Amino acid sequence: MATVVRENIGLLHDKLTVKVSKDDYFPAFDKKLKEYSKNANIPGFRKGMVPAGMIKKMYGGSIFTDEVIKTVEKELYNYLNAEKPEIFAQPLPLTNDVAQMDINNPADYEFGFEMGLKPEYTLADISKAKVTLHKVTATDAMVDEEITRMQIKGGKMTEPETVATEEDVLNILFKEADKESTAVEEGVSKENSVILKYLTTATQKKFMGKKIGETVTVQLSKAFDEDKLAMILQDLGYEKDDKEAAKKYFNLEIVKIGLVEKRELTEDFFKEIYPAKEIKTIEELKASIKEEIQQYWEAQSKNQLQDQLYHYLIDETKMEFPEEFLKRWLQTGGEKPKTAEEAEAEFPGFSNQLKWTLISDKLIQDNKLQVTNEELRESMKTEIMRYFGTMNLGDDASWIESYIDRMMKDEKQVDSSYRRLITDKLFNFMETQVKPKEKEVTGDELNGMMHNHQH
Repeated sequence: MATVVRENIGLLHDKLTVKVSKDDYFPAFDKKLKEYSKNANIPGFRKGMVPAGMIKKMYGGSIFTDEVIKTVEKELYNYLNAEKPEIFAQPLPLTNDVAQMDINNPADYEFGFEMGLKPEYTLADISKAKVTLHKVTATDAMVDEEITRMQIKGGKMTEPETVATEEDVLNILFKEADKESTAVEEGVSKENSVILKYLTTATQKKFMGKKIGETVTVQLSKAFDEDKLAMILQDLGYEKDDKEAAKKYFNLEIVKIGLVEKRELTEDFFKEIYPAKEIKTIEELKASIKEEIQQYWEAQSKNQLQDQLYHYLIDETKMEFPEEFLKRWLQTGGEKPKTAEEAEAEFPGFSNQLKWTLISDKLIQDNKLQVTNEELRESMKTEIMRYFGTMNLGDDASWIESYIDRMMKDEKQVDSSYRRLITDKLFNFMETQVKPKEKEVTGDELNGMMHNHQH
């Protein structure tokens, strides 16, 4: 009779030994062998008349091994279903020598499996989290910048004869040179596109009034401010922080001059930007844009607050993991095998992800957070409407419900929508449990916070 023995081999790390006897697997093997004899098509023999000895010789070994392994797996999962241990993933097989199996000498066999156990832990009290709601106020400067962007996007490109404004877009051939403008033999040579205002003020003056074909010699570190310099160095094939490369001189030959004529702020332009709104004046346009910008920053503030809550729970909820088991699972449990070194490098991020899964599942369960079918359908409808945007969909919208019906039959689509909605509900719930202090910050400051933490 088959038995399963469990023993501890490490922190939250157990071994299961499954032992099967001949009586457990041999009847199934014998039955399978007879089925092969009845159905085998072998030249020289009528179907069903192949000698059992020949079938056993040809297929017996693989059938024998398969039936032993099937029996072991059945006993393993019967044990797991009965005992219900709280485990990560599926048990991993330890080294088992299938070569020991001998069809001519059926015997008792033992197979070992390791399993990682989920830790017991106490969830951090989220009401004690000290968090800050960083608020950004939409300014007139932000509105003006957005209007300028819209004017340029909707504008018309022209090709003036000479460089005349800081808004000119220059196609420049960068040729490596020395301080005296003499080209460096086999030096770097590459064409690039640069907006004149991205150059330093002193360098901009050198280009004013220049025409196509004319050249300006610059030292890179003096021609570009630090943030733009890093991009130019990379475009030229250097590392972005290469100090020696930044000292190099280049001849900058003007290949082409371009200038976008900004779109005029007319009612027709307002209609293109906001077809669903009746905007007739610049003041109304600014008010609409300011409202959108404010909504954007409020959403970013909310995201950053949620990030703080995530980190509080991750940092303050203490739990241990069966590291050795999980690292081995990382090596063998994915679509592609990984080396021990790759698993070691991935483990910190993987363990945090695992920790968050346990925390979020507990919060969802303890607080009875749910997503209904109606909410799933409404979410899908919103996605459809967002996809079609401002297109005229006609008066008959019954096709939308039919489309949603099809989406609801797609398991991947339903799972994706469910995860998004339950995550939103989870974080919205978490926000109700804290009282953040408010702090006014700039957009750049908030963007910096968001850049440092992406989850």
